[in-house]
Amino acid sequence: MLFGLMVAVIIGGIVGWLAGIVVKGGGMGLVGNVIVGILGGVLAGWLLPRVGIPMGDGWAATIGFPLVGAIIILLVLRLIRR
Repeated sequence: MLFGLMVAVIIGGIVGWLAGIVVKGGGMGLVGNVIVGILGGVLAGWLLPRVGIPMGDGWAATIGFPLVGAIIILLVLRLIRR
């Protein structure tokens, strides 16, 4: 269980960092990036199957789909901040 949590934090950090690069000026620091990355994974896991995109497995499910979710979160946060 602890290993799974550590992996989720590491992948969340990577995904959040990548999303911050894609959404210029969207980086939120280390802790913020981890949170955005993890929430992006949760959002992608909920949203993408509902619009007909199967999650599958491999790199797309591990990095790609959470990245899409994190980008969506950063774009929504950017709209709210304006």
